[in-house]
Amino acid sequence: MASADPTADASTADPAMADVNAGAGSTARSDAGSDVDSSTGADPDPAADSGASGHGEDTMDLRLPDELLAFVADETSDSHGARPDQGTAQLSVSTAASREASALPALSALPIQDDLLDHVADWGPTDTPVGTFHLVPVRVERDLPLISRWMNDPAAAAFWELSGPQHVTETHVLSQLTGDGRSVPCIGVLDGTPMSYWEIYRADLDPLARHYPARPHDTGLHLLVGAVADRGRGLGGLLLRAVADLVLAHRPFCARVIAEPDIRNTPSIAAFLTAGFRFSAEVDLPHKRAALMVRDRALRHIL
Repeated sequence: MASADPTADASTADPAMADVNAGAGSTARSDAGSDVDSSTGADPDPAADSGASGHGEDTMDLRLPDELLAFVADETSDSHGARPDQGTAQLSVSTAASREASALPALSALPIQDDLLDHVADWGPTDTPVGTFHLVPVRVERDLPLISRWMNDPAAAAFWELSGPQHVTETHVLSQLTGDGRSVPCIGVLDGTPMSYWEIYRADLDPLARHYPARPHDTGLHLLVGAVADRGRGLGGLLLRAVADLVLAHRPFCARVIAEPDIRNTPSIAAFLTAGFRFSAEVDLPHKRAALMVRDRALRHIL
């Protein structure tokens, strides 16, 4: 297998490379004909204004206590017998979600965090149906020419709005690298070949949190599939699922992975749905109307 170091092909990348896949914040955007869209959030405002825009609480996230669910199940069985056609599937999903939520580690049992995103650089590679995938944090001197080339593809430029001279992309990336760690830009390396740009960020600390009912440690994803040859093959959905699983595996406090592709980007939304995200709401962000997509820890084995 080729080396997972993105430097391998950065200098010889196909000039036509670029795509879009993402979902999140309120300043940068990504989209294109294949998988997803995005935006970034380096604004230091915390999620103090969660839900202030008037969007109602996401009812799919409400969970009943295990004791109540058990009581209801017992009462139903004892008083009426089995009723297979009256909401049993819904009850099983709610029960699974509740049990999954109760399995989250107690706060007192977890170590004190010294990194806002639990050390993305240490997450390591993961196996996917299309090969070994690795998120490698960006190094400007190594990765900037490749990222800038991707951002100048017309399909990506329409949503990320980072086309133009290389310093435009450099300013965007440096704002994250020199920040407090609430957003980590990464190169996605598939079987040793750099092929996508990602931003893993704290959605609850992003300006996005003003526009939906954010919860502590919500984690957002932005994705740009770089090479034209990698679009339209379903890679976006497969990689989004893999990265969401990485987030949930390495961020024990995080119960939800969030994304906000442009509502017009139906291929992007389809990729998130394929990846196990659910459509939660439409939200008006400063630069776009977005589809709020959510992947729940409690439902990750169901969706």
